Amino acid sequence: MRAVMGAFATGVTVVTSGRELPHGMTANAFTSVSLDPAMVLVCVKQSAAMHSTILANGMFAVSILAAGQEELARYFASPSRPRDEREFRTVDFRPGEHTGSPIIEGNLGWVECELAAVYEGGDHSIFLGSVLDIGHGDRTDALVFHTGRFSVLATDVHGVR
Repeated sequence: MRAVMGAFATGVTVVTSGRELPHGMTANAFTSVSLDPAMVLVCVKQSAAMHSTILANGMFAVSILAAGQEELARYFASPSRPRDEREFRTVDFRPGEHTGSPIIEGNLGWVECELAAVYEGGDHSIFLGSVLDIGHGDRTDALVFHTGRFSVLATDVHGVR
């Protein structure tokens, strides 16, 4: 399953939740669901700290990572990162206006969401979010994940190279 699904190239995001003690995690199981009303989903392993954080806060944010942010993707995927007030100490972010969840600076785009529904998905939960706010970052080259490796999808003013 991992080998076949790994052949599907995806974007890379950092999902965050929490105002007072925020948490983050790298995720590539993220997609838009609906334009009207605006909704997205993210899948989170039920044993992950982020799972209980999203449930407790009822809100989350997603930062879509740009080329050059692989280190952040690796940091938020690492089980050895701090899980207390130090987790965001070395990360450039701003709190989301509606959720207070950290939005990573230098991103391709970001979404703030209110939790609309939770669905069982095996060992993961599917968190459906109603979009409260959305915006573009100032970068254009995307960080992608394919066959177990990070890569860059570079664009120019005329589209994909």
